[in-house]
Amino acid sequence: MPSFDIVSEVDMHEISNALDQANREVGTRFDFKGVSAKFELTEESAISVSAEVDFQVRQMLEILRAKLVKRNVDWKSLQEGEVVTTGQKAEMLVKIQQGIESDIARKIVKMVKESKIKVQSAIQGEKLRISGKKRDDLQQVIALLKESNLDIPLQYDNFRD
Repeated sequence: MPSFDIVSEVDMHEISNALDQANREVGTRFDFKGVSAKFELTEESAISVSAEVDFQVRQMLEILRAKLVKRNVDWKSLQEGEVVTTGQKAEMLVKIQQGIESDIARKIVKMVKESKIKVQSAIQGEKLRISGKKRDDLQQVIALLKESNLDIPLQYDNFRD
């Protein structure tokens, strides 16, 4: 019985490479001369963006987005927090979303069931397993999910025939 998994994963190595490139660009840009601005990857899979003012943090986010897009990391997987200003420092925490949350997983299962495609879907932790009798049905599910406007990037892997 053919099946595949729907996952939402981010390559952390690519993110660390993009952060290194973004830090180098911030260090060489004229508008950031003499400013203590940097990106840091924190323990709980988040990115800390710090600069002296709110405006600089927003500029740094645009630099980071450009570097992530060049490295084929979908920027939808990043959830921006609020800019917190304390004294001479503005900081923002950007969370990296790994896995599919349960409410989004239920939404995907509901979409698949409403499409009347003859497949079974099962939530398995932070991923979904879709199985059916025909490979064509599975391809229809992939097409349906690519057309839908979900707020997270999805990857389709572990295809078994």
